[in-house]
Amino acid sequence: MTYDRLETASPPSRRPRKPAPAAGTGPVIGRALQILGAFTAEHPYLSLSDLARRANLPVSTVHRMLGELLAWGALERDAQGRYRVGLRLWEIGSLAPRSQGIRELALPHLHDLSALTRENVQLAVRDESEVVFVERIGADGAVPTLTRVGGRLALTATGAGLVLLAHAPAQVQDEAMARPIQRHTPYTLTNHVQLRRVLAQIRVCGYAVSDRQLSADTLSVAAPVTTADGEVAAAVSVVVRHGSTRVGPLADLVRSAGRAISRALHTPVA
Repeated sequence: MTYDRLETASPPSRRPRKPAPAAGTGPVIGRALQILGAFTAEHPYLSLSDLARRANLPVSTVHRMLGELLAWGALERDAQGRYRVGLRLWEIGSLAPRSQGIRELALPHLHDLSALTRENVQLAVRDESEVVFVERIGADGAVPTLTRVGGRLALTATGAGLVLLAHAPAQVQDEAMARPIQRHTPYTLTNHVQLRRVLAQIRVCGYAVSDRQLSADTLSVAAPVTTADGEVAAAVSVVVRHGSTRVGPLADLVRSAGRAISRALHTPVA
């Protein structure tokens, strides 16, 4: 099944941040979270003044809290004196059951799919209105991608996101339609009427295609991973260079991987 030519749209829409409390107010844990929330993929290293500005807190408050965050391992300091997220946070984050359980069960099948296609293979879950990538296997010579483990994108921006949006509750879909869609390339799907039509096609054919919607030289094909109750818990996808292969055979492989991971989810742990 082929989709209509996707229309123009815009780049990774990120979830709007909640307004930060007024400087210096709020409980200690809230201020600590403001400091940690100042780090992003675009800003992984921050100075004291950068942290204070991005967290909307006084420099004195941030300086006072940094000692405890460093001692616990939530933050680390590099040779230039800049701060970065600490390994302890990664250890805690890796325990998140929604990513850990599915990821561990999916890994053998992701490696199989990577070996068959020699392309980028990804596993993603939905977090409210965004897709979060919990695993990514890159192959030598595969097309570069804009995704990374732990990275977030709008549900409309990728094949995996489209699968998750197609099977999301009606309220989530309505919210996605209610906001403007960011344009990444001339092929990004921004028309809400077209988007609803594409989501319906995904539910019928069992896979999604994102053709040059996120970057001008990539195409992704994704399929759902379901629980024993039939709910879509995740999406598996392959990202290839646009024009390098036909969608049909790739969709067969991705759907097969999705079914294999689903069966692993259905099997009770002894």
